[in-house]
Amino acid sequence: MDRLDEQIVALLREDSRLSFVEIASKVKLSEAAVRRRVANLASSGVIRKFTVELNEPELTSAITYISVSPSHPTSEVSKSIRGIVGVETIYETTGQFDIAVIIKGPNIAEVNKSVEEIRRLTGVINTNTTIVLRTIR
Repeated sequence: MDRLDEQIVALLREDSRLSFVEIASKVKLSEAAVRRRVANLASSGVIRKFTVELNEPELTSAITYISVSPSHPTSEVSKSIRGIVGVETIYETTGQFDIAVIIKGPNIAEVNKSVEEIRRLTGVINTNTTIVLRTIR
């Protein structure tokens, strides 16, 4: 990834709805060159997905920290968590916990269902969940 690719990624992070023409004028390339670069960034895995982040103040969010048994691969637990309803993001981490999971649901009861499902997974030995009170952007 060169300097121009970094500029393009920075612009898309700021506003993922920018057109190739708008990006091209900002980085002083042709629209076709920007289109090719974005395609290359996507195919190489630098850009993994294009998404929309919604303002969903009515959703309840939680962070669940998970300890995995030393005899069970953390990556297998992460793969199992991926299929649980409400799971938004999974991070494999260092420190006291092996995995941190962002969960969202319409209310605390639904978030708790997701947490309970995580607790029942093979390899999970402990969880610690915190409810998000407010998100500041």
